[in-house]
Amino acid sequence: MCGLSHNQPTEAVLVSDLTQLQLLKELEPVAENELNRHLSLAREWHPHDYVPWDQARNFAAMGGEDWEPEQSQLSEVAKAAMTLNLLTEDNLPSYHREITDYFSPDGAWGTWVGRWTAEENRHGIVMRDYLVVTRGVDPVALERDRMTNMTKGAHSDDLSGLLKGVAYVTVQELGTRVSHRNTGKACNDPVADRMLQRIAADENLHMIFYRNICAAALELAPDQAMEAITSVLVNFDMPGIGMPNFRKMSLIMAKHGIYDIRQHLDDVVWPVMRKWNIFERNDFGARGEKAREELAAFLEQTELDAKRFEEQRERFLAREAARREKASV
Repeated sequence: MCGLSHNQPTEAVLVSDLTQLQLLKELEPVAENELNRHLSLAREWHPHDYVPWDQARNFAAMGGEDWEPEQSQLSEVAKAAMTLNLLTEDNLPSYHREITDYFSPDGAWGTWVGRWTAEENRHGIVMRDYLVVTRGVDPVALERDRMTNMTKGAHSDDLSGLLKGVAYVTVQELGTRVSHRNTGKACNDPVADRMLQRIAADENLHMIFYRNICAAALELAPDQAMEAITSVLVNFDMPGIGMPNFRKMSLIMAKHGIYDIRQHLDDVVWPVMRKWNIFERNDFGARGEKAREELAAFLEQTELDAKRFEEQRERFLAREAARREKASV
């Protein structure tokens, strides 16, 4: 029985979007499975095991010597990348608040939020200990920026609801993994590289949790999920965008291959698109198809932007090399 009387028009019946509560209820078994998978794979580690404590010495307040630029063994690129990545990690209280809003404090959702927060907190601990002990950056400037950054907090006004939130953190966690791995190489220090590889491994496991929740959402509510994914990708910004000197530091990182538009597209966006079978699916309605078309156009433009950036970077690096060569003569 279709439930329509004979005098009713036989046009398609509109299907209402699932509410936040319905999404959480339907996806909770997936969240529980993903939480158990994560707990079976996550490796215990301790921040103090990744810090070269034998390099530590007192600062002036304790009878030692305060920081001077020549004490740092990091390049300007590595300093910018380490500082930006650490300040991003520092805003964990804001991220915890927002992800709690996406999810539920109960059941698998609540357990995941607590576990994720505890794991993420280690990243800021170990990175700051490393930088202070090795005198990699000015600790006074770093602390002032931390105070400014955390006072302002991180706010994602466009990420209301579970679907946008999960889509965003999938991309953000993978992007953070790429950034940490490349920063480790730029530090030219095996201790820093080992530390950041360890952090990147955490970020990858976090990404898999969110990516698989999003995949399940695409099966449950294809059009809703596709609209959320498109909205997130078209408007995506990394979470540190409002921190002190963000533009300067992110530009240095992009120019020197730590994290740029090409890496964002090829190493972050396309891998999750392929995992979700975005351009192979046949279960979208009109809304989902429209969102997919919008995303396809955006990705095409982003590819052009990436090529343009690479050309500009080649010219910049060539000029920089020429200046160094001239200065050495």
